[in-house]
Amino acid sequence: MSRARKAPTGILGFPVAPFNKQGKLDEEALLQNINFLLDEGLEAIFIACGSGEFQSLSQAEYEQMIEAAVSAAAGRVPVYTGVGGNLSTALEWAQISEKKGADGYLILPPYLVNGEQEGLYRYAKSIIESTDLNAILYQRDQAVLSLSQIKRLTVLDQLVGVKDGAGNMDLNINLTYTLGDRLGWINGMPMAEVTMPAYLPIGFHSYSSAISNYIPHISRMFYEALKDGNQDAVKNIYEHVILPINEIRKQRKGYAVSLIKAGMEIMSLNVRNTARPPVEPVEIDHYRQLETILKQANDRFPKKAVTV
Repeated sequence: MSRARKAPTGILGFPVAPFNKQGKLDEEALLQNINFLLDEGLEAIFIACGSGEFQSLSQAEYEQMIEAAVSAAAGRVPVYTGVGGNLSTALEWAQISEKKGADGYLILPPYLVNGEQEGLYRYAKSIIESTDLNAILYQRDQAVLSLSQIKRLTVLDQLVGVKDGAGNMDLNINLTYTLGDRLGWINGMPMAEVTMPAYLPIGFHSYSSAISNYIPHISRMFYEALKDGNQDAVKNIYEHVILPINEIRKQRKGYAVSLIKAGMEIMSLNVRNTARPPVEPVEIDHYRQLETILKQANDRFPKKAVTV
């Protein structure tokens, strides 16, 4: 099968896993979330990844989420899934992703264990070789591969990109200047808008945007201003939106996921401020702070002022 071997660029959408009052996956809310991101012009959908609470999904829910994303995208943008954890499950879910019609997958870290570089290489290689799908490495936590190991993996045509969630700029500069455009480079740091000004000049032209789930027009405004060198606009959005939200996000573990859901609920999207343990919902004081920030942000940066 012939595939376009290129990582998506631009602002990448990471839908959440909406749960109903019984704690079950709400497929209608999920489809609304995905269609909202598509309508807002996000360049790819990454389903059942970190924002989608990958670690808490059953296989049936995983399949349900992929089916929803592939159906909604309908070939308009690429759909990537999350695969990771123990190797057996990662290989099985990679096969499911291929069977369900995904375009690729994001390789999440293996569970718990800190492996040597050779072990991390073999883990990634086994997954990448298991299907014809495009693969993107996610550099984070206990799974950060060195330049030499990633270079070894580039012999595999399926490897199209690297997403960085570790923030090692020394390594990132070595990667981008050594491997160049052989791979696509994605900023996957927590609330990636915060660090994007440091990533863009070294070749990272994509990022995963948490706030795109509820204020995508502001994420788009920020990225366009950054690319255009409009420092006044970048500073304005930093001061009134990005940094205040990031301050709340840093208050509790798990807010990288649950704060997205809270923001969506505040913006009247069909998602509740709930998450599966060990992730906790956003506390009421932090929720009210986010409400204030979002109201002021939408007053200051109205959607009608943005051209996509």
